[in-house]
Amino acid sequence: MLSLEALPILEDNYIWVLHDGRAALAVDPGDAAPLAAWLRRRELALVAVLVTHHHSDHVDGLPVLAADWPGLTVHGPARVSGVTNPVTGGRQVTALGMTFEVLGVPGHTLDHVAYWSAPWLFCGDTLFGAGCGRLFEGAPGQMFDSLGRLAALPDDTLVCCTHEYTLTNLRFARELQPDHPALAERWRVDGARRERGEPTLPSTIALERATNPFLRAGEPALLALTGTDTPLAAFTELRRRRNGFR
Repeated sequence: MLSLEALPILEDNYIWVLHDGRAALAVDPGDAAPLAAWLRRRELALVAVLVTHHHSDHVDGLPVLAADWPGLTVHGPARVSGVTNPVTGGRQVTALGMTFEVLGVPGHTLDHVAYWSAPWLFCGDTLFGAGCGRLFEGAPGQMFDSLGRLAALPDDTLVCCTHEYTLTNLRFARELQPDHPALAERWRVDGARRERGEPTLPSTIALERATNPFLRAGEPALLALTGTDTPLAAFTELRRRRNGFR
């Protein structure tokens, strides 16, 4: 039986850790110290790392972790320093006895990948709770297609993204659609979680399909709100508006 933990680091990041009570897998370790301390308190050996993309808040812990756990296997895009097994979309990786499908999800960065092994989806900065990542390297069409690839996963897929942006994303979504009942309910539930000091994550693909405006860009209401006539155009306009939202 595997357990999943969300380890808060930096300002609003999470390192996701899967473990079986003896060995552990970590996802996007942007800071080594809190992860290493957490693992040692629980007497867990770090055996593998999954990296979704090259940004520093996802990879800066790699050198220390590799030194502390010799033989550590690091899966990720080839441009990431410290990766021992370069991966791209369409590949598979094995860790903790599980096989993960590697999904190419360009948009936030051109070589961004996600890892899926039911029920877990580790999607980095592509799909967020009620939102999606900024387009630092990719084009809107690439991100739109990447999100569609993730939205096609089973309803009960657990969305394990790497930032606690959910409430800000929900405020944006509710400004667009203040009377949307599913958004109101998610705001109530996730707001209560944050007040208790709990993560809003993981969410599910079903919840994201119901409440995430970037997955709903083709709905008539959002086409009308954005003044566009195609789902991609609506997505592009929503992302533009979200860029300036605080």
